[in-house]
Amino acid sequence: MEQQLSKLVERLRSAFGDRLVSAILYGSGAVGDWHEKSSDLNVLCVLSRLSTQELAAAEPIFRWWREQGNPPPLLLTAEEVRTSSDCFPMEFHDIQERRRVLHGIDLMQDLTIDRSFYRAQVEHELRSKLIRLRQKAGELLSDGDRLTKLMTDSISTFCVLGRHALILSGHEPHWKKQETVEALGKAMRMQLSAANEILAIRAAANKRSKADTRALLEQYMSEMDALVSFVDKLDR
Repeated sequence: MEQQLSKLVERLRSAFGDRLVSAILYGSGAVGDWHEKSSDLNVLCVLSRLSTQELAAAEPIFRWWREQGNPPPLLLTAEEVRTSSDCFPMEFHDIQERRRVLHGIDLMQDLTIDRSFYRAQVEHELRSKLIRLRQKAGELLSDGDRLTKLMTDSISTFCVLGRHALILSGHEPHWKKQETVEALGKAMRMQLSAANEILAIRAAANKRSKADTRALLEQYMSEMDALVSFVDKLDR
């Protein structure tokens, strides 16, 4: 991991020179929770300007970084970092929480995230994902296997949003899905039995009968709707 990061920074510095304001590693790699076979190395690359000239210089670096099995670096200008926290409060909050400066200035240190925008984004994302879950479920309700896959695929996103709901409600956030669901249940004062069961199915790849799958979906949607209401009632 360290070799990859060193080579990336070297190439970024060579390509951009003093236009490279900072390079910041964020996510699991920044806090020692990185696993070679299952984790990405996520890097925020901040430049003083971004034009097609910078994109052309980035192309071979990004292609090489992709070949190492990583997502392309997130490209922003310093001005965008300073002015976009109201648009991407969840994303910037996560970077603030788990980051490591590889080069240059730590622009995240003094970045202020407005709570009202943060809460609104979490609620918006939750409502959107719940609506999308219903839409997709309506297309395949009679197919138990595909319905199960829909739920196991969606639970990760709900856990991420649930972690942000914990932060907003003043509770300790968790990064592991099972711990997030447990903490949410306590904060919401309800049993999230469907979410727990979906996580168990996801881990063991178990199959269920069609009737059981529909019942599980019903409970799952009810729990996610309760999570939406929980966030909606938080202080603005």
